[in-house]
Amino acid sequence: MYWQKLSRNHKFQNASDLIPEGKSRCNEHKEELTLICNTCNAQICTSCVTGKHNGHTFSKIVDVIVQLREDNETKLRGKTNEANKNIQKIEESLDVFDNSVESVIKAINDEGNMIKRMVVKSVAQMITLVKEQSKKEKDKLLNMLSDAKSVLDGGHTLARKRNELDKTRQDGSLLQKINNLKEEIDKLHINSLPEFPNISFSRKSVAEDDIRQLIGTYNISKCAPVLEKKEQRHGDLYRCSSCGREEVLPFEVL
Repeated sequence: MYWQKLSRNHKFQNASDLIPEGKSRCNEHKEELTLICNTCNAQICTSCVTGKHNGHTFSKIVDVIVQLREDNETKLRGKTNEANKNIQKIEESLDVFDNSVESVIKAINDEGNMIKRMVVKSVAQMITLVKEQSKKEKDKLLNMLSDAKSVLDGGHTLARKRNELDKTRQDGSLLQKINNLKEEIDKLHINSLPEFPNISFSRKSVAEDDIRQLIGTYNISKCAPVLEKKEQRHGDLYRCSSCGREEVLPFEVL
């Protein structure tokens, strides 16, 4: 007996694939195929048992069919149950995720509304301060304006007196009146002008990202697929040239 090395990429049929519908007969012995050679994974007749399949192990086709049906039913039931469990878990996860999304959206809205209220309050407070402080400076200017107008009115009054004295006869009494006028003119005090107040506004540069950072941040984990384990092969597939038996032998065996 010698071994023929087969390609690793070849596909091989299971026993279930080799069982045809209805009755089939052995090409060599023309007998009904009632057995499965477990060693060769092939359908055989009773005469093949003592022939090239001598020494192999066998099973009845009907028993194999029953076993395959039971295996298929068990596997199908298991997969169906697993699929139902997965559906339940996915639906539960969807509900939890939807609720989490709503909670995050509500939190963002609440935080944004709170910041809006803070901004409105801060703006109102700033405007109030501007009005109060600017009123103080404006009152100072109004007082200075009133003093300047009083000086001007006094000057006009003294100017009329001077005009009347110019029309008076020049004698000793006129001299006294002119001196008195001079004293009154000297009493008119012109205040020095101060540095006038000014007001300006410096806009602070704020980007949209600054506002988002002020509100807060969120994190969302992505739905990642689970990597399935791949079946590992531990050798090369060989076939017996006499009976067609196949077996996987370690890679180093030639």
